[in-house]
Amino acid sequence: MSKLRTSRIRLAGAAATAVLATLSLGACSNGSGVQDEGASSKVQPSTSTGQSAGTPASDTGSDSSSGSANSSGSAGAKASTNGSGTAAQTPTSKTPASSAAKPVTCEGSNTKTVAAPLNRPLNHMLLTVTNTGSKTCYLYGYPAVRFGEAQSVPPVIEDSQPQAVVTLQPGESGYASVNLSAADGSGANGHTVKTLSVYFQGRSGNESVGTGAHPSLPAKGVHVDDSLKVTYWQQEMEDAISW
Repeated sequence: MSKLRTSRIRLAGAAATAVLATLSLGACSNGSGVQDEGASSKVQPSTSTGQSAGTPASDTGSDSSSGSANSSGSAGAKASTNGSGTAAQTPTSKTPASSAAKPVTCEGSNTKTVAAPLNRPLNHMLLTVTNTGSKTCYLYGYPAVRFGEAQSVPPVIEDSQPQAVVTLQPGESGYASVNLSAADGSGANGHTVKTLSVYFQGRSGNESVGTGAHPSLPAKGVHVDDSLKVTYWQQEMEDAISW
């Protein structure tokens, strides 16, 4: 009995030891597994973010640099285009010198003058001056005309003076009429002339400026006498021939 009891006690002790060992092993295995999974779950997002997408600094730098370059390039292109468009459209880019827009005095080099005898009023001639230049010009005073070999210019009809200086844009015309001779034949020293020179006045009106014009006359010439006189330059033809 004594041996049997002792044997049972040993078996029970061995079984208990085995159970404890099993429990201890299971506990260690579970604890390690939980810790491994926990460590894995903590490391995995970092590894996934860091390795799969690249390091944040590298990716951010690359994306930022690329975005910045694209933005700068796009903005630069737009700015350059807008700048060029605006510059093409600004006055300084089209006009070499600001003085190009400054009006000048009308004279022979920037105008064309035509002389045409009129049937009505009788014994009158119309002078038409057209601005052939690229700038606006002022047609001051009245034409200083010389027919043939005349040494002096005829007087002006004072009442014909306009309220403002005649201004001609490029392509526009101004007018003056010439009373060639007395309609009733009362004028003295009547004679025929075949050449005409027209000179232009400056702002002061005291002297001629620039070059003169030499419009042609009819082949048979025109008849003039001592009643010869001219009007001031007019903006409208009707105002010129009304005298």
